[in-house]
Amino acid sequence: MSGSGTHPDTDLDPSALREAFGHFPTGVIAIAAEIGGVRVGLAASTFVPVSLDPPLVSFCVQNTSTTWPRLQEVAYLGISVLGESHDEAARALAAKTGDRFAGLETASSERGAVFVHGTSVWLESAIEQLIPAGDHTIVILRVSDITVHPDVPPIVFHRSTFRRLGA
Repeated sequence: MSGSGTHPDTDLDPSALREAFGHFPTGVIAIAAEIGGVRVGLAASTFVPVSLDPPLVSFCVQNTSTTWPRLQEVAYLGISVLGESHDEAARALAAKTGDRFAGLETASSERGAVFVHGTSVWLESAIEQLIPAGDHTIVILRVSDITVHPDVPPIVFHRSTFRRLGA
């Protein structure tokens, strides 16, 4: 990297940044809960395990999201690590309109967390901390329960395309 360690006030083109960030492959998660008997959810490709003790994970959500304000008010959220067969589900969960759960089979915990069937990991979690970060918010969650489905390979988001891991 070039530079002297200072932070010049250079304006970087957001589309160039998006393309550069897209070169880093990530998993995709669904974040969902039942609110008034209705499934509410969104997708994120910014999931990161944070800590084993205490058990913490995180993801980032755009500050312009109209779904997140509803989800951040519930006690428990379901995190589902989407599998190889979920490329259409990931698109639906990321859509601005329409039924985000169309064609998806889900399960709900007693505490209202919603999980997508056919995914590799379910994490029941509660918000631990919200950290403002530019045009996003970093959401840190404390994990209260896990279910692992080891035979489901995850889907990977890379360069604006959903991909499968090689054999």
